[in-house]
Amino acid sequence: MTAKIKVQLIKSTIACNPTQRECVKGLGLRKRNSIKILEKTPAVMGMVSKVKFLLKTEEV
Repeated sequence: MTAKIKVQLIKSTIACNPTQRECVKGLGLRKRNSIKILEKTPAVMGMVSKVKFLLKTEEV
């Protein structure tokens, strides 16, 4: 069984650059306080690390 990670968008993407917005969109998050449970893969963890100042993460 693969590990899962719960990601919540805490801050808005208004002041972010376009690549950071695309990372948030790629994670499946749209509005503030939206939550997604994702597989913990290297691609997902790379996107999370790019926008970690906008997110709250925890292991599931």
